[in-house]
Amino acid sequence: MRLWSIHPCYLDSKGLVALWREGLLAQKVLLGNTRGYRNHPQLMRFKKTDNPAGAVAVYLRHVADEADKRGYRFDRGRISKKRFDGKISVTGGQIEYEFRHLLGKLKERSPELYKKHKTVLRIRLHPMMQKTVGDVAPWEIRGDK
Repeated sequence: MRLWSIHPCYLDSKGLVALWREGLLAQKVLLGNTRGYRNHPQLMRFKKTDNPAGAVAVYLRHVADEADKRGYRFDRGRISKKRFDGKISVTGGQIEYEFRHLLGKLKERSPELYKKHKTVLRIRLHPMMQKTVGDVAPWEIRGDK
């Protein structure tokens, strides 16, 4: 499961569809509708909010907004009606790590997007994320250690 902190505009179509599916799974977990994945590290930041299910619902709405821009039809009826008005903090180190991770994926499966994004200097965040100072998040499962 990968719930990106970076803006979904950077994802290729395969990545955007995967994010939608994984976000729906995260929502199911946070609503208590499944036993699996309850302790998945990607859910930590949502669980730290005062309304985890509302936070993931807002997260999914923004993913659906990106899908709309691309002409995809993600079923918004699958998103919980719960609300969350806050932001989720994400460290600069986490943002950089995720962007490098995505570039590695794009280099293999979408070279044209890789070429477009590899020179990005200011990484856009998912609209509900807020940048803070810090290293890669302690919950991140890193392949570069």
